[in-house]
Amino acid sequence: MEAASADMEINGDQKTLHRKQSLYQPLQYSQIYFTRLHHMRTILHSLVHLWKPHLPDDPVNTVLGLEQGKECVIVGTIYKHMKLKPSILEEYSKERSAGPLVRPHNFMHSDDPLVLEDESGRVKGSGGRGDPSIFVTGVVAGLHGKETGEGDFLVLDVLEAGLAPQAPIPPGLREDKYVVLVSGLSVGSSASNPLQFQLLVDHLTGHLGDEKEQSIASQIVRLVIAGNSVELPQGLLAGQNLASKDQSKLFEPIKELDILLTQLAVAMPVDIMPGLNDPANFALPQQPLHRCLFPGASAYNTFTSCTNPHSFELDNIRFLGTSGQNIDDLAKYSDATETLDFMGRTLRWRHLAPTAPNTLGCYPFTDRDPFLIESCPHVYFVGNQKNYETRVIKGSEGQSVRLISIPKFSETGIAVMVPKRHQAPTKTKTKGAHSIRLRSQLSEWGNHQAQDR
Repeated sequence: MEAASADMEINGDQKTLHRKQSLYQPLQYSQIYFTRLHHMRTILHSLVHLWKPHLPDDPVNTVLGLEQGKECVIVGTIYKHMKLKPSILEEYSKERSAGPLVRPHNFMHSDDPLVLEDESGRVKGSGGRGDPSIFVTGVVAGLHGKETGEGDFLVLDVLEAGLAPQAPIPPGLREDKYVVLVSGLSVGSSASNPLQFQLLVDHLTGHLGDEKEQSIASQIVRLVIAGNSVELPQGLLAGQNLASKDQSKLFEPIKELDILLTQLAVAMPVDIMPGLNDPANFALPQQPLHRCLFPGASAYNTFTSCTNPHSFELDNIRFLGTSGQNIDDLAKYSDATETLDFMGRTLRWRHLAPTAPNTLGCYPFTDRDPFLIESCPHVYFVGNQKNYETRVIKGSEGQSVRLISIPKFSETGIAVMVPKRHQAPTKTKTKGAHSIRLRSQLSEWGNHQAQDR
């Protein structure tokens, strides 16, 4: 299989790479909030007149300039005061107590209030329009309402930025080209099946299946591995010096992964993103896994170690994705029925990780916020989720985004194939140790795209 040519690829990870290594100690996290508020406030101000045309010419006010009973709009950063949010001091005291330490999967409480903050001050929101279960700390939004006699702000409506501008899909994409998305390989874990992974490699490289499946495999132009590729033995990672035999055990999963990646890199371009369990930095944006970990795969120019989040373009179709930490953190501090709801919110908020740096580890940038979504992607994927899900969301200016939730391959045996012509994903699943079959999913969106063109 031929590797994809350079005319199809534009890498967009530059803004998530650390320009220089700086010490954390002299840096403050407040600057990233100031940068976020300044950027988003300009966008929200431009939308106010279309959102509330009945308001006066200059309806936007500051928190300090609120007047009791006067209807206005205030723009600021939301702070969600959560009673159940973990505190290191409380956890320490509970660990020393005789009772068991209960850790809820979600830290929401029915009485959690929303507070809006700008440079001048903060005010507590009241009323039923600003649903605390939807929002999280760090989101920049506009609130329409008025100050009450108690000093609160009665919220009548909430303005979100909405989907960012999106480049049009170029016409004339006659040939189907597939991008394969997979996550949670977890090589080295008890849940990982080496034979299942080898079946996936053989299928993608065209060594399995009938002529139709081999024809599809020949049209794969990129494989993206979205985090959690290896699982290192936790018992060996206690900070002490390791014996030589323990060092070999520690590196064994990475060697096994390199062998499989080398087979893939021979046949197609491969992007590998770091995840929560991978040997990479903890704070987002995670920097690329060092190429010395993969001596076999890194010998090929088709192998690319990428950042998390990862952004790239193929034939002017923009892909944006993460390894799942941003969505997993949203699930702890807000509520939704499924993963795709969280993904849609991050696009409407124009921010990939609004909870960073409050509850999600983040590098203390001082001159920019790398998680701001300035250009709306055509495909937005998140790895290491519980289930495979997909949906299309539309924007007010004609934007159309395919959302894809990628499950853990080690647990489900599922990878996702995205045809670039229609962006209608196909689920690739290995069943047992004997067969691989393809099942089309939600092809109706591809028909809508063809009708639009």
